[in-house]
Amino acid sequence: MAYNDQNRGGFQRQMFKGDWKCSKCGAAITELPFEPDPSRLDQLLCRDCHREKRMSRRDYR
Repeated sequence: MAYNDQNRGGFQRQMFKGDWKCSKCGAAITELPFEPDPSRLDQLLCRDCHREKRMSRRDYR
């Protein structure tokens, strides 16, 4: 699945397929918009946990 955002003029983001797990909730992660660093696999977050973390940071501003 390629990322296609109309606001970016149809930019096609390369997606990386794999078999990872979210470090917070344990959910399966099968696709990422970046190639994860093998030494940081324990820090990967699923879409929902990433969104939750981003929203909690926004509350502290």
